[in-house]
Amino acid sequence: MTIALVSHPDCAAHEMGVYHPERPERLSAINDRLIASGLDILLHHYDAPRATREQLERAHAGTYIDEIFAASPAEGYVWLDGDTSMNPHTLEAALRAAGAAVLGVDLVMQRQIRQVFCNVRPPGHHAERARTMGFCLFNNIAVGAYHAIQQYRLERVAIVDFDVHHGNGTEDLVSGDERILLCSSFQHPFYPHTGFDSEAPNVINVPLPSGTDGGMFREAVMAAWLPRLAEFAPQLVLISAGFDGHRAEDMAHFNLLEFDYAWITRKLLEIARESAGGRIVSSLEGGYELHALARSVEAHIRVFLGT
Repeated sequence: MTIALVSHPDCAAHEMGVYHPERPERLSAINDRLIASGLDILLHHYDAPRATREQLERAHAGTYIDEIFAASPAEGYVWLDGDTSMNPHTLEAALRAAGAAVLGVDLVMQRQIRQVFCNVRPPGHHAERARTMGFCLFNNIAVGAYHAIQQYRLERVAIVDFDVHHGNGTEDLVSGDERILLCSSFQHPFYPHTGFDSEAPNVINVPLPSGTDGGMFREAVMAAWLPRLAEFAPQLVLISAGFDGHRAEDMAHFNLLEFDYAWITRKLLEIARESAGGRIVSSLEGGYELHALARSVEAHIRVFLGT
């Protein structure tokens, strides 16, 4: 078995204006880095399919899905909130981004692939059951989680989110669902100003202060996440892979480095090997400084490849 990269050209056609930080160049920066590093030829490439209506409805309200389809413009931009807009290609991109997580789950559950990285956009972890937010339309990782539960009858799925922003959408969707353990770290106080007071027993949030470095991050993860993940013994590990906590990012205030992303990836791989047969599906969330993003994704994938 090998490692897969799932993406689609449609994901690069979505754009929200020349100065918007969530831009198509994020994907090309990652692709260029993987080619330059020699990793690209070691990966098995798949085109992301469109998520189906049934797959989306496992995570989102039907009326919300209708609203997103209806909002898709024939030209120009339609703004869904202050941060998130659609151009004529956005709907296709969002369907492919959610479909990538579904395909990733299929690949690892059918034992064709050990780990999957979904190089897709728009991201997903801010999208709530019936609300667009923070560049996100559909919650890609939650769509993947519920596909795994419904299609493969899994009883224990872990979602780990190390984006610098709290994944309020994912928490909204899975809070109280004992089949899913959500572990999330994020800067607090910071956008979207949620997660610090969560009480759901299946949600392990780790709010961290501005200036958090690798040592602080690792200490928090070892104390709060790893024991619960080991106890939960997930049958599948899903990662909301946000790399916007990197020191080079000017949109947040963490001081993480590529080493730290490699470290957390190794820890999650150890968990997955212990109880999930090594099965991991990782999907891109944040990360907006292109060079730092590309290096961080390279470090993340290198762990899967064992290089």
